[in-house]
Amino acid sequence: MHALSFIDMRAAGESNRKPIDLLLVEDNPGDVRLTREALREGGVPINLSVASDGVEAVEFLHRRGKYQDAPRPELILLDLNLPKKSGREVLSEIKADPALRSIPVVVMTTSTSDQDVDRAYSLNANCYVAKPVQLDEFLAAVHSIEDFWLGRAIRPPLPAEEADSQLE
Repeated sequence: MHALSFIDMRAAGESNRKPIDLLLVEDNPGDVRLTREALREGGVPINLSVASDGVEAVEFLHRRGKYQDAPRPELILLDLNLPKKSGREVLSEIKADPALRSIPVVVMTTSTSDQDVDRAYSLNANCYVAKPVQLDEFLAAVHSIEDFWLGRAIRPPLPAEEADSQLE
């Protein structure tokens, strides 16, 4: 099984709306499944890509190797506690790269420590959400992220070459 998956999360009747490309960087299969289910329930058409570790996330974002055709995400949901490369390192790389830094990054992790929150914001995270333990609260947290970041917030425009390729 590949750790990276492209899933068209388009709701029925939404085929005329351009799907939003979202990258979920999460190593816990249960949290991936719950996030996928919560997004499927929402009204926003989403192409969900999943990276299960920090190295894979960076390879995906830079479109290296098997990810050369990966879409540029319009939003990243990032766990901090990842194998191979921590979420903090991934966030630091994203926000240091002029080609990636405009992508909104929502840190969604189990930690509520002031140190982790402060560090994430100092690395220019756009939002920090503690993962609830209870199922209904977890789903509600994902729905609120979706509602705000995909329904209300105006995300940065795609770079010109990205926008041109989507018109073809």
